[in-house]
Amino acid sequence: MTTVVLADDHSVVRMGFRMIIEQQMDLEVLGEASDPDEAFEQVACLKPDVLLTDISMGTEKSGLLLTERVREAGLPTQVVVLSMHDEQEYLAQALKAGALGYVLKSSSDAELVKAIRRAAAGDSYVCDDMMDGFVRNSLNQVDPSAEALSPRDAELVSLAVRGYSNHDIAEALSVSVKTVEGRKAKIMAKIGATSKPELFDYAVKHGLVKV
Repeated sequence: MTTVVLADDHSVVRMGFRMIIEQQMDLEVLGEASDPDEAFEQVACLKPDVLLTDISMGTEKSGLLLTERVREAGLPTQVVVLSMHDEQEYLAQALKAGALGYVLKSSSDAELVKAIRRAAAGDSYVCDDMMDGFVRNSLNQVDPSAEALSPRDAELVSLAVRGYSNHDIAEALSVSVKTVEGRKAKIMAKIGATSKPELFDYAVKHGLVKV
């Protein structure tokens, strides 16, 4: 069972998202919060798999500060950011803060559920309405590490950001799980990535994953 804490300063909005989530047999809402401090306390106490937080609660981008706070505290909970903003700046800041998911409030119920499941599995997810712009922005940036990876390493990155487990990658590349873990660590160091969102950004930027 994947557990979730909801954070939004509007009770009606929380109610709507709770209904969507609890219609899924594999998802459960453990708690709700109406402000960043309450949300952090809920996450620290309940340790849900996923925190689903509005990007703004009372003040602009307070959800991003909450995301950074969760990450800096070393809590195991992954964060999915909900937003009414479709500007790429907000998406970039959410990923930089450590969020694994970014979903617009206008996105479909299916996308919201998918983002929660992907984040719980440690994988990134950006809703369809934001992805095209994200890809364009990424491709327009020149990165000197573009040629840093061998074709074999590039394939490993592609599989990793598409949600394949280390075991699945090992089978696909005909190597051991230990080899995959070691190569993944070396790749992260080589390209200067310290998190899965940064690895996802790199993969999109260099065409290693189709979206």
